[in-house]
Amino acid sequence: MIRILIADDEPMVRAGVRAVLSTDPDISVVAEAGDGREAVALAQRHRPDVAVLDVRMPGLGGIEALAEIHRTTPGTGVLMLTTFGEDDYILRALGGGACGFLVKSGPPEELIAGVRAVADGAAYLSPKAAARVVAHLAAGAAGPGADRRSAARARVDALTPRERDVLAFLGGGLSNARIARRLHLAEGTVKAHVSSILARLGVQNRAAAAVVAHEAGVVPPAAAGAPPRDQT
Repeated sequence: MIRILIADDEPMVRAGVRAVLSTDPDISVVAEAGDGREAVALAQRHRPDVAVLDVRMPGLGGIEALAEIHRTTPGTGVLMLTTFGEDDYILRALGGGACGFLVKSGPPEELIAGVRAVADGAAYLSPKAAARVVAHLAAGAAGPGADRRSAARARVDALTPRERDVLAFLGGGLSNARIARRLHLAEGTVKAHVSSILARLGVQNRAAAAVVAHEAGVVPPAAAGAPPRDQT
């Protein structure tokens, strides 16, 4: 059973998230919070597998709550919920150790897919969130979009062919175990590849590596928006 904490200051949003997650018999919502401080306290009390946090909440915001949960409850993966116009928050959350990002206007199945991916130890970027992160990076100080895409592709090209294969599925939100099944490798081998990929790309976590994968355009259609259950 995947144990979930939901944190959002809007009761209707919490109810909607709970309703979507309740359709999956393997997911159980164990706690709900209306602000970041309560979310941190409930995460410490319940030790959920995944905390679904709104980016902006009153008092202690989602980014600050993410940092506290990451520090005090490291076994809890954090999936951030965002709305349009919050791209800066997404990038801050990415740097703070968030495991995944969902846009609130996305389809309900993405929520379940994201929760399952994060619970499985993977990173998850919904297609809309990935597109916004990449677009925001392209519009930033690092240069025009074409330049950023070229730079991302150059970083990816420096990987070995097998590492590029692993990165593509990592960008699609697959865990080490699922990548191993897709590529017919031992899970330990995939874990070693992921560690090497993070080091060679110069990123700190799987979510940041997933952004590079999307920016470079190496995520295969079959992996992007991967289904919540592996079909292989």
